[in-house]
Amino acid sequence: MKKEIEGWIGGDESGGEMLSRVRSVRPFVFPPPLHRVPLRLGNVVELVGPSPSAKTHILIHAAVTAVLPKHHGGLDHFVLFLDLDCRFDIARFSQLLLHRITPDGAQDCDQTLYDLCMSRFLYARCYDTFQFLHTLRTLHCRLEKLKQLHGVGVHLLMIDSIGAFHWMDRASMFLSQRGNKKKLFLQTVSEAVVQNIRKLLQVHPMLVIATKSVIFGNKYSTVSNEVKRNVEERCSKNLTRNHQTFQYREYMPSVWQSFVTHRILVRSSDDHPVGTNYQNSTFYLLEWLLPRLSFIDKIVVKDAGVFVDT
Repeated sequence: MKKEIEGWIGGDESGGEMLSRVRSVRPFVFPPPLHRVPLRLGNVVELVGPSPSAKTHILIHAAVTAVLPKHHGGLDHFVLFLDLDCRFDIARFSQLLLHRITPDGAQDCDQTLYDLCMSRFLYARCYDTFQFLHTLRTLHCRLEKLKQLHGVGVHLLMIDSIGAFHWMDRASMFLSQRGNKKKLFLQTVSEAVVQNIRKLLQVHPMLVIATKSVIFGNKYSTVSNEVKRNVEERCSKNLTRNHQTFQYREYMPSVWQSFVTHRILVRSSDDHPVGTNYQNSTFYLLEWLLPRLSFIDKIVVKDAGVFVDT
């Protein structure tokens, strides 16, 4: 056991060997709305948007595709879902899975297939930063046991949402200066999160998709123009702006921002088409910021899942 742990800490391959192995693996080909850019093991995708903006729906849609067998249009992969928001709806996941298994609305579904897909979806909930870090540190042993049991590892890690504890940690850091509580530094926490995920990817190559809730920069519209200008000047270094003047304040430390390889912005749409096909549907705009793409997809959330509106 000690040798196993030492091997895990030290790593069992060089960076060149890891890159060669990762590049030899077929890229993930997701259905819309994540179809624009091929994604590979080792990539870190960040879904950014206000709450709500269908970020968790997109995660669930991708997770259902991942756990389905290839002959059902899936990827035949295991998925690990880390719920930091503590609002994951397993009934919604089951509903989308059943719809994919029985798309024609048949009453009877393939129970064996359903059980297989559900067994491929692994779920863990964290209530604070310390639980999150502990989960990341112990994932290696859990994934090793899973690999020994099923002969295949987890290829998709989802985190919803990566900034869930940021403001609590910030408040804790402020309170620790007044009392005897253990100090919590935001930069140190982010460094530990990135370090643990990076170490995990070296031994268990996975695609990472994380959501992050943000607030667009219209929050100061009710104050005077002079105050607004002063606030904007103070926040200018932390302000991210896309080419359509939608803006949000970036609050995650730079160590996480530089760790992200792909970034997608999701926001609500003011254009709501009228028709029977759009009843009980909500529309959003999805834009690739990293890499920058010149077009924006309009996506619709229906009972059957998330789709690109054509």
